[in-house]
Amino acid sequence: MSFTTAHFVALLPIITLAAAAIVVMLLVAFVRRRDVSAIATVVGLVATLLTLPIAADVAPLDVTRLLRIDGAALLYTGFLLLCTLGVTGLSAGYLRGRDEAPGELYILLLTAVLGAAVLAASAHFAALFLGFELLSVSLFALLAYSRERKPCLEAGAKYLILSGVSSSFLLFGIALVYAELGTLEFARVADLLAAADGTGLYATAGVALIVAGIAFKLSLVPFHLWTPDVYQGAPAPITAFLATVSKGAIFVVLLRYFLEAGAFDYVPLLVALSLLAGASMLLGNILALLQQNVKRILAYSSIAHLGYLLVAFIAGGEVAVEAASYYLAAYFASTIGAFGIVAVLSSAAGEEMQMLGQYRGLFWRRPWLAGVFSLMLLSLAGIPLTMGFVAKFYVVAASIDASLWVLLALVIIGSGIGLFYYLRVLVTLYLDPEEATLARHEAAVSPSGHVVLAAATLAVLWLGIFPAQLIDFVRATAFSLV
Repeated sequence: MSFTTAHFVALLPIITLAAAAIVVMLLVAFVRRRDVSAIATVVGLVATLLTLPIAADVAPLDVTRLLRIDGAALLYTGFLLLCTLGVTGLSAGYLRGRDEAPGELYILLLTAVLGAAVLAASAHFAALFLGFELLSVSLFALLAYSRERKPCLEAGAKYLILSGVSSSFLLFGIALVYAELGTLEFARVADLLAAADGTGLYATAGVALIVAGIAFKLSLVPFHLWTPDVYQGAPAPITAFLATVSKGAIFVVLLRYFLEAGAFDYVPLLVALSLLAGASMLLGNILALLQQNVKRILAYSSIAHLGYLLVAFIAGGEVAVEAASYYLAAYFASTIGAFGIVAVLSSAAGEEMQMLGQYRGLFWRRPWLAGVFSLMLLSLAGIPLTMGFVAKFYVVAASIDASLWVLLALVIIGSGIGLFYYLRVLVTLYLDPEEATLARHEAAVSPSGHVVLAAATLAVLWLGIFPAQLIDFVRATAFSLV
């Protein structure tokens, strides 16, 4: 295959992102100022966003056998870039006043989202593994970035070890699939599996190991054990990145693989995913009830939300793409907003504000922050007039459309349990404040933190009241997968 101008245009978002990482790396080497690195990162991310419509002019297009640039890849890359912009804004305020290395965090953010963008366009297991590792290696350093804090180092070490195990599962699974089918292309795998009228032992074991590796990254039960500890130990903005960009990119590649490889016709695999989804919804919500740490509550909440997302995914077809895409957007906006509150308060206080008691009475001192946090919690709970409600409605509709009655019952039960712990956090915000927390509540919040929270609030409210705009956009772009 010859490399043409159209291929270059299709790859423009990935090339721009890689160039931005190199430029920021050079700036960090010669200009040791965090604000310069942060501005350069924002410019690089915005420039990449601007290249998406340009690349859409030549989509869909296969760029070698590794990548397929289509409407879905560009849509999900846009989601991931917007989340990274939010995390960059939160990180700028978080690093201020902390004795950390100036600027390296932004290089790692750019390389991590570069891996996520590769995952969104993967059409081959080699590209999948490349994006997977590019994202993971950057995350190791991001999680342990505050090197003077033991919890950060512990979170980075724990993620490094367990992520290495999951990568070995994934790589061994890919090798077994190749041993039986002789190809690593998603579409070709589908053709060979259909022609063989069934799968052999190697392919079955390979697919099972690949699903296990992906389930670890998505922190689905029973591969979730790392999640609450890593969320608790990591710096708050990086926790937001891990909960959104990292998980979102992995979910997107799972969706693409299933649709291009025709895996929805493989019943044992759907049964296994249904068990993972059901266990994640129930156990994630039940364990969140027992927590007093806000980060751990949001960690278990994210496990449950990935279970809901998987239910929409299992429904299959166009409804799966539409429901999963909207749910991802709602989850991204609500999670960035919720972790954004933790990040801006931690930035102002100079320590991680994560215990539930530290949020007591926040409304009486910082009504804007308490209002935003309340809105994000209501959205995560699926209350009307928020994006979370429309997303949860989509999951229910997809379940009914595909007759997934058991999973539908678990969605309803899980949502009921979830409502209780979200309200517990919300009520704490409006109780009488404690003297010990007043100083932390009154500390100044960075302007970039306010901007990120305002953007998340606007998205959750606007797209919750007028969801048709996003739904139409998803239909016009992401349906290229179907």
